[in-house]
Amino acid sequence: MDAIAGTSIFLGKFLYDFLESLVYKIIPKTKKNVAGEIVLIAGAGSGLGRQLATHFAGLGAILVLWDINQEDNVETCRLAKEKGGEEVFPCKCDCRNRQEVCRVADQTYKAFLPAMIRINHVHLVCISSVAGVAGINGLSDYSASKFAAFGFAESLFFELAILKKTGITTTIVCPCFINTGMFQGCTTKYPFLLPILEQEYVAKEILNAILEEQVFLMIHKFLYIALILKQIMSRKMLIAFGDYLGVDTCTASFKRRKKTNEL
Repeated sequence: MDAIAGTSIFLGKFLYDFLESLVYKIIPKTKKNVAGEIVLIAGAGSGLGRQLATHFAGLGAILVLWDINQEDNVETCRLAKEKGGEEVFPCKCDCRNRQEVCRVADQTYKAFLPAMIRINHVHLVCISSVAGVAGINGLSDYSASKFAAFGFAESLFFELAILKKTGITTTIVCPCFINTGMFQGCTTKYPFLLPILEQEYVAKEILNAILEEQVFLMIHKFLYIALILKQIMSRKMLIAFGDYLGVDTCTASFKRRKKTNEL
């Protein structure tokens, strides 16, 4: 009887939530207001971080910019102020170094959570990758780190939901290759399915997902289909599908960055 009751409750909730999400696909949610909210962006000195900083500045957010390269970070600060940012604080921080994070933030991620839970008013954004949900040839180390980021953010989402912390939201972003120096030389076999993404486009998609409080954001939309197919394919079908998409050759001309002191 408990199983029947539990299943009935689940189906009722699932149907209600499905219909609600369907309505929001037709009538978009009202985007939340981030004016006056504190937005911390790690890696703000260039690329996607800089794009997000300028977009949030235009919405009136208070920006805290972290980057290991202070010169680039100050330039992002200048650009953010040009976009209307009134309170922008660039801080030099090597996010790879635990002691450095402690020095700048006066606490680590583990120590952030208790404060977040107390105030119940935080939006966590994890930038993972398509390489965080599907292994990519030639990028095993990168894929491992992105799988870890995705798993951490997703488990945190469920933990906070169980704690009934409805004021804490999570957005997990998984883009394809972005046109930055990090993926120099990478190609896609069928750009109309898996394009090389422009930074400005990705930043706008992420901003919209945050404002609409989406949990998962796959960029490009074909990824949603590909990930469903991945779960039901046999080993040989999976290899054939990867070959069709060019997963075996996308990194053939990939140029790894030289190791420097910069991210």
